Amino acid sequence: MSNIVNVDVRGLSCPQPALQTKQTIGKMDSGTVEILVDTQTSCDNVSRLAQKAGWDVEVQEQPEGGFKIILNKK
Repeated sequence: MSNIVNVDVRGLSCPQPALQTKQTIGKMDSGTVEILVDTQTSCDNVSRLAQKAGWDVEVQEQPEGGFKIILNKK
């Protein structure tokens, strides 16, 4: 089973969530990354960046607020 990398960028303002995501996925050829964000804008920006980099994106709205973005690449 592959490892899951967790990135918590809640509380950071744009463009920090996208920059941290770019840095994390830039070090990986494949795998799963779970990113926690707290705004719709951060969710949109991170999702768009990951899709352009060839990652599959799944967004889950969290009951306590914010979003979990799950990135997968094989």
